Amino acid sequence: MKTLRELKKLAKVELDVPKMKVALLGDTATQLLVTAIKGEAVDRGINLDLYEGEYSQVERQLMDPTSELYEFDADIIIVFQSTHKLGEYHSSLPMENQALLAEERLSFIASLCENPLFANKKLIYFNYPEIEDTVFGSYANKVESSFSYQVRKLNFELMNLARQYPNLFICDIAGLQNLFGRQFMFAPNVYMTTEMVLSVNALPYVASRVVDIIAAIKGQFKKCLILDLDNTVWGGVIGDDGLEGIELGHGLGIGKAFTEFQMWIKKLKQRGIIICVTSKNNEDTAKEPFEKHPDMILKLDDIAVFQANWETKVDNIRTIQGILNIGFDSMVFLDDNPFERNMVRENISGITVPELPEDPAMYLEYLYSLNLFETASYSNADKDRTKQYQVEAKRVSLSKTFTNEADFLKSLNMISTVSGFTKFNTPRVAQLSQRSNQFNLRTIRYTEADIESMAQDPDVIDLSFTLEDKFGDNGLIAVIIMKKQDEDTLFVDTWFMSCRVLKRGMENFTLNTMVEYAKAKGYKRIVGEYIPTPKNKMVEMHYPNLGFSRIESASNQYMLDLTSYIPKECYITKKEV
Repeated sequence: MKTLRELKKLAKVELDVPKMKVALLGDTATQLLVTAIKGEAVDRGINLDLYEGEYSQVERQLMDPTSELYEFDADIIIVFQSTHKLGEYHSSLPMENQALLAEERLSFIASLCENPLFANKKLIYFNYPEIEDTVFGSYANKVESSFSYQVRKLNFELMNLARQYPNLFICDIAGLQNLFGRQFMFAPNVYMTTEMVLSVNALPYVASRVVDIIAAIKGQFKKCLILDLDNTVWGGVIGDDGLEGIELGHGLGIGKAFTEFQMWIKKLKQRGIIICVTSKNNEDTAKEPFEKHPDMILKLDDIAVFQANWETKVDNIRTIQGILNIGFDSMVFLDDNPFERNMVRENISGITVPELPEDPAMYLEYLYSLNLFETASYSNADKDRTKQYQVEAKRVSLSKTFTNEADFLKSLNMISTVSGFTKFNTPRVAQLSQRSNQFNLRTIRYTEADIESMAQDPDVIDLSFTLEDKFGDNGLIAVIIMKKQDEDTLFVDTWFMSCRVLKRGMENFTLNTMVEYAKAKGYKRIVGEYIPTPKNKMVEMHYPNLGFSRIESASNQYMLDLTSYIPKECYITKKEV
């Protein structure tokens, strides 16, 4: 974690990337927090135009449509209402009203989420680190009007509120205090002289949590965890110590650390993180603990891609990336060996390689502090991700047995279900809109409410595509949104696709379907646009490659004449619903 001094230096750096407008409102001094957030964002390649609201003007700025906040028009609004100010307010209330403190604050936050002027904005709200005032001692847990009871109730109900409102994200600084302790998070002498409730030592960690959420909202998050095995997943070396000699299990000793580490990885897999293995080992030897050791929590079914051989870790990680078709900056690599960690860092740009502690007992506490796997969305479809990538590995293996690509594609027996936006697929469409970065022509992010609205617009052609083949179902993998530009022209507002289905002719199939729907509505041309981002260079020539002609008068726009269109070759059968 960088120090505040290092973040101050970074905050002065100007990045040559588009700016994201962010506002921060606080009821205590936030100048250093703003600086820390700017610096942390720069360190991750995010350019923030950050507005800091006036000190202790949270309610006025949020509730007054003529305030500077509304004039700034931020994409993301961060609200930091501190436990200290909440405690002052609690103390000022008559005793009969103290039990209503949490409900009053929750009602205020709900009103922000429901404000139509904030409909297209994201709200990041800090939860409340506890202050144990000992007015009742532990008995406070039985007294609804006690401050401890109200703060705990407020934090619990904030989680429920975030589930209710998709545009609300909770920055869990209460969790940071649980991790580091109140004496680390709060310095009384600093608060008395500056009104700053976060200590200098705590600021980088809080800023990191804020930027974790901002990055996830932008679609920058980790999707894959790549594991070494010996002395990382279990204690010892399987090739030397044998199955009975490696250290695992719930009993006393270091084996417990590896077992609990595996439990954490298992939960990541269940959440949708792709788990892969790269190990310098014979494949049969490396797989033996997964198949035979009674104390292994992880099984082969939990591993999407298993690379055990005598190639370098760098080469194996590149092979994994080729199968998964995700960016290296979406990957985390864990290895106990400092040499292997440095080799990967120096040869694979963008990958995250944490500096694991020497003592395996410290692995989890260290990794908890990094918050590596922040996300801005979650759905049941995420749980199936490992299976989908295991199937993809089988496809890659099969493709190597064909000398002719067309024969390979025909052998897959691919079927795509084409549908408009429905109440069943809207959550997944919105999630992909937030997540898709590489194969995304304009990288426009939409919420579920936006998707529902477009589904009802007669001037919009909305299409979703699934893809299944003889190996399995990939689920929803592509989305098209075309909007009426004039009587003869449709504009491709959105075209994104999952990278895991590249090189199967899905681009051709999607365009054929777009043309079919456009012609049925009487349109004569389709206009597409490419908006470059740091991550979508792979689709820079997408429209020219599909036969679109460049529009000279418009930057990065291309036109397709439907009257002369000849359907593209592909080997996918369409199924409509």
